[in-house]
Amino acid sequence: MSGKTLFDKIWDAHLVRSVPDGPDVLFIDRHYIHEVTSPQAFSGLRQRGISVFRPERTVATADHNIPTVNQHLPIADPVSRSQVETLEDNCHTAGITYFGMGDPRNGIVHVTCPEQGYTLPGMTIVCGDSHTSTHGAFGTIAFGIGTSEVEMVLATQCLLQTRPLKMRINVEGALREGVTSKDLILYIIASLTTGGATGFFVEYAGKAIRSLSMESRMTVCNMSIEMGARGGLIAPDEITFSWLSQIPALSDNPAFERLVDNWPSLRSDTNAPFDSEVTFDAQLVPPMITYGTNPGMGMAVDGIIPLPGEAGPSANGSYLKSLEYMGFKPGMKLLGHPVDYIFLGSCTNGRIEDLRLFAAAVAGRKKAAGVTALIVPGSQQVARQAEREGLTHALRLAGFEVRQPGCSSCLAMNDDKIPAGKYAVSTSNRNFEGRQGPGARTLLAGPLTAAAAAVTGRITDPREMNLRW
Repeated sequence: MSGKTLFDKIWDAHLVRSVPDGPDVLFIDRHYIHEVTSPQAFSGLRQRGISVFRPERTVATADHNIPTVNQHLPIADPVSRSQVETLEDNCHTAGITYFGMGDPRNGIVHVTCPEQGYTLPGMTIVCGDSHTSTHGAFGTIAFGIGTSEVEMVLATQCLLQTRPLKMRINVEGALREGVTSKDLILYIIASLTTGGATGFFVEYAGKAIRSLSMESRMTVCNMSIEMGARGGLIAPDEITFSWLSQIPALSDNPAFERLVDNWPSLRSDTNAPFDSEVTFDAQLVPPMITYGTNPGMGMAVDGIIPLPGEAGPSANGSYLKSLEYMGFKPGMKLLGHPVDYIFLGSCTNGRIEDLRLFAAAVAGRKKAAGVTALIVPGSQQVARQAEREGLTHALRLAGFEVRQPGCSSCLAMNDDKIPAGKYAVSTSNRNFEGRQGPGARTLLAGPLTAAAAAVTGRITDPREMNLRW
């Protein structure tokens, strides 16, 4: 008899019923909302005369539209201000916990909710945001949903979903010095392409995955969606529960203690069948950087942009158009190419570990002249921790702009846009045309590669810099 995957164990535990020849009705433990995808959902409830069914299971935060300077002042942009105010009003009316600007718990939804103890192993979690897969790092089924589905969860605490296929990605061995979890996931996406996991929910496994910190695991799971996966998860272990045990709200919670006692069951059985399985050697992963306009167009930072005939599945009809947008050519090396902006932040790399890594790497150096470098904590808690550890002070002395928390330059929904034609080495998750601003040219990378570019003013291999980390 075949065993069960961790994904199937969690799914089956939340299965309300199956619709014959149709989807499953899945109970949702946690629903996270923000100001961009929730207003229409609340409007739909009002039009139907329906109230929020289980408000205690929904948590809201303002993140996409908020400014990262002068958060004590009203938001200047009228559209952004309206969205944030609407979220606050909707949450107040429905009795939903809300982390607004000025709240010490405020931050990017996928940063602040785990650190506040809302994300726990074995849960089902949804949010009207594609990078909800971040929470899979704790051993959850977490995925993004559309606005109509946000309304469905608010009304019923359930969701109609078709069970996806299961893929296991094993990463064996150990990452080399100077290689981060962001490099690892960019390497996987470049290898499998942006459609390589379409239709699958991914479980990450192997020695290299088990050795990652919780922050690094969240980075890996965060970008699962970028290879087409419905989501990604990692089986919880001692690292998971040690991280969670530091959260004051959980440390003395009997329910959490019972969860810790039961965590060994939250793993795939040894004979569990997967629909697809892939294995990578961690020793082969280099520092990565993207050269095109999707996260699958990535290469080693010291590599050469592939020729159309060598680029594999990524070299579709838009390949040359993508390079033209970026101002690059096939066969070109990126090392030494000047950069204009550096962005450290987002739900991918805006955690305290990322700020520590970046600060250690640039210690004793100054930001390169002519480079604008934004360091944006993912939450107020991360910002306070960075202050306590002296990271904020050290980075500012080195010439970096340490901003207040928010999604910031990850996407062009707030004031932190990259100007047209400028090059930005970004630790965020997407490099689509215009993602960081109309005409902006985004190169995705990890914190160490971003740090190397920040102090040299050009794309630089962090392994050649004698950086500290």
